[in-house]
Amino acid sequence: MRFLGGRWLLGAVAMVSTLAPATAPAPAAAEVQESSDRAFRLEWSRGGRKLDGYVYNQTSRYASRMRLLVEGVDGSGKVTAATSTWVPDVPPNNRTYFQVAVPDAPSYRITIESYHWIQEIASGDDRRETRR
Repeated sequence: MRFLGGRWLLGAVAMVSTLAPATAPAPAAAEVQESSDRAFRLEWSRGGRKLDGYVYNQTSRYASRMRLLVEGVDGSGKVTAATSTWVPDVPPNNRTYFQVAVPDAPSYRITIESYHWIQEIASGDDRRETRR
Protein backbone atom coordinates (compact mmCIF):
# COMPACT_ATOMS: atom_id res chain seq x y z
CA MET A 1 0.00 0.00 0.00
CA ARG A 2 1.27 3.44 -0.85
CA PHE A 3 -0.03 6.45 1.04
CA LEU A 4 -1.25 9.10 -1.37
CA GLY A 5 -2.44 12.65 -1.00
CA GLY A 6 -1.39 15.82 0.75
CA ARG A 7 -1.54 14.25 4.20
CA TRP A 8 1.33 11.94 3.34
CA LEU A 9 3.41 14.75 1.86
CA LEU A 10 2.81 17.06 4.81
CA GLY A 11 3.38 14.31 7.32
CA ALA A 12 6.65 12.97 5.94
CA VAL A 13 8.37 10.90 8.57
CA ALA A 14 11.43 8.70 8.87
CA MET A 15 11.96 4.98 9.32
CA VAL A 16 14.97 2.92 10.31
CA SER A 17 15.33 -0.83 10.41
CA THR A 18 16.46 -2.74 13.46
CA LEU A 19 19.48 -3.89 11.52
CA ALA A 20 20.83 -0.37 11.07
CA PRO A 21 19.65 1.83 13.93
CA ALA A 22 22.31 4.45 13.18
CA THR A 23 21.23 4.79 9.54
CA ALA A 24 19.81 8.15 8.49
CA PRO A 25 16.01 8.24 8.45
CA ALA A 26 14.25 7.30 5.21
CA PRO A 27 11.00 8.83 3.97
CA ALA A 28 7.72 7.40 5.24
CA ALA A 29 6.27 4.43 3.40
CA ALA A 30 9.73 3.32 2.30
CA GLU A 31 10.20 -0.42 2.30
CA VAL A 32 12.52 -1.44 5.11
CA GLN A 33 13.45 -4.94 6.16
CA GLU A 34 12.97 -5.20 9.92
CA SER A 35 14.70 -8.44 10.87
CA SER A 36 17.73 -10.47 9.95
CA ASP A 37 15.56 -12.93 8.00
CA ARG A 38 13.81 -10.08 6.18
CA ALA A 39 10.48 -11.22 7.46
CA PHE A 40 8.75 -7.86 7.90
CA ARG A 41 8.21 -4.54 6.18
CA LEU A 42 6.66 -1.37 7.64
CA GLU A 43 4.63 1.22 5.82
CA TRP A 44 3.20 4.23 7.66
CA SER A 45 2.37 7.90 7.69
CA ARG A 46 1.76 10.67 10.18
CA GLY A 47 -1.62 12.27 10.64
CA GLY A 48 -1.80 14.92 13.35
CA ARG A 49 -0.59 13.48 16.65
CA LYS A 50 -0.56 9.85 15.54
CA LEU A 51 1.24 7.45 13.24
CA ASP A 52 -0.76 4.80 11.48
CA GLY A 53 0.30 2.13 9.07
CA TYR A 54 0.83 -1.54 8.40
CA VAL A 55 3.26 -4.27 9.34
CA TYR A 56 3.71 -6.66 6.41
CA ASN A 57 4.66 -10.27 7.17
CA GLN A 58 6.53 -11.61 4.14
CA THR A 59 6.79 -15.19 5.41
CA SER A 60 4.59 -18.26 5.71
CA ARG A 61 4.90 -18.07 9.50
CA TYR A 62 2.41 -16.50 11.89
CA ALA A 63 3.86 -13.71 14.05
CA SER A 64 2.28 -12.73 17.34
CA ARG A 65 2.76 -10.21 20.16
CA MET A 66 4.86 -7.81 18.08
CA ARG A 67 6.16 -4.75 19.91
CA LEU A 68 7.02 -1.61 17.93
CA LEU A 69 9.29 1.13 19.30
CA VAL A 70 8.42 4.58 17.94
CA GLU A 71 11.02 7.31 18.43
CA GLY A 72 10.65 11.01 17.73
CA VAL A 73 13.87 12.31 16.19
CA ASP A 74 15.09 15.90 15.83
CA GLY A 75 17.02 17.31 12.85
CA SER A 76 20.38 16.12 14.20
CA GLY A 77 19.15 12.54 14.68
CA LYS A 78 18.80 12.82 18.46
CA VAL A 79 15.88 10.93 19.99
CA THR A 80 13.54 13.44 21.64
CA ALA A 81 10.72 11.09 22.65
CA ALA A 82 9.92 7.39 22.62
CA THR A 83 6.78 5.33 22.91
CA SER A 84 5.79 1.81 22.01
CA THR A 85 2.75 -0.07 20.80
CA TRP A 86 1.69 -3.68 20.43
CA VAL A 87 0.59 -5.38 17.22
CA PRO A 88 -1.22 -8.51 18.41
CA ASP A 89 -1.03 -10.74 15.31
CA VAL A 90 0.53 -10.53 11.86
CA PRO A 91 -0.78 -13.35 9.65
CA PRO A 92 1.48 -15.13 7.15
CA ASN A 93 1.91 -13.34 3.82
CA ASN A 94 -0.43 -10.61 5.00
CA ARG A 95 -0.49 -7.32 6.88
CA THR A 96 -1.83 -5.87 10.13
CA TYR A 97 -2.85 -2.27 10.82
CA PHE A 98 -1.40 -0.29 13.72
CA GLN A 99 -1.91 3.19 15.15
CA VAL A 100 0.05 4.96 17.88
CA ALA A 101 -0.20 8.42 19.47
CA VAL A 102 3.10 10.30 19.28
CA PRO A 103 4.52 13.53 20.69
CA ASP A 104 5.34 16.23 18.16
CA ALA A 105 8.73 15.71 16.47
CA PRO A 106 10.29 16.64 13.11
CA SER A 107 10.61 12.97 12.13
CA TYR A 108 10.14 9.47 13.51
CA ARG A 109 11.65 6.05 13.29
CA ILE A 110 9.92 2.77 14.01
CA THR A 111 11.75 -0.36 15.07
CA ILE A 112 10.36 -3.83 15.62
CA GLU A 113 11.58 -4.61 19.13
CA SER A 114 10.21 -8.13 19.52
CA TYR A 115 7.76 -10.72 18.21
CA HIS A 116 7.02 -14.43 18.54
CA TRP A 117 6.65 -16.99 15.77
CA ILE A 118 3.50 -19.07 16.27
CA GLN A 119 3.41 -21.51 13.36
CA GLU A 120 4.47 -22.11 9.80
CA ILE A 121 1.86 -22.64 7.13
CA ALA A 122 2.41 -25.79 5.09
CA SER A 123 2.17 -25.65 1.33
CA GLY A 124 -0.05 -27.57 -1.05
CA ASP A 125 -1.99 -30.59 0.22
CA ASP A 126 -0.14 -30.50 3.55
CA ARG A 127 -2.55 -27.79 4.69
CA ARG A 128 -5.36 -30.28 5.09
CA GLU A 129 -5.36 -31.98 8.42
CA THR A 130 -7.02 -35.36 8.69
CA ARG A 131 -8.56 -36.29 12.01
CA ARG A 132 -9.43 -39.85 12.85
